[in-house]
Amino acid sequence: MVDISRKPDVPRRAVASGEILLNPGTIRAIRAGRVEKGDPVRTAEVAALQAMKRVWEALPHAHPIPISSASAEFGVKRDRVVVTCEVSATYKTGVEMEALYGAAVALLTVWDMVKSLEKDASGQYPTARIENLRVLTKTKGPKARTR
Repeated sequence: MVDISRKPDVPRRAVASGEILLNPGTIRAIRAGRVEKGDPVRTAEVAALQAMKRVWEALPHAHPIPISSASAEFGVKRDRVVVTCEVSATYKTGVEMEALYGAAVALLTVWDMVKSLEKDASGQYPTARIENLRVLTKTKGPKARTR
């Protein structure tokens, strides 16, 4: 890991998002609460929050960061579920990996919960795909304070 001990603690904030494309029947099942495993959105929210707090356990060069706030917001659209994760901390290094990891784990959780609805006759996933996983913003200093 990179030595960050000489860096000052500074307010930091990052927002990341991504989306999972799904077939229309899966979207209808999510909206109607008819997914066999439960509510993919609420479950993915919990998974994202857990993931954001534990990035350092999954990524070898990531530091354990004292997160001061984290959130995961979802939009169920016509053909996709979109997640946006926001993380804030006052620390020596940024929180963009926490936001990205939270979004990725949220999307994987949705996929896991709806995979039985997404499989075709040969057991493949012709529609489901995770796209546009990216950092939307990262800020450092006083402007990074949580909204």
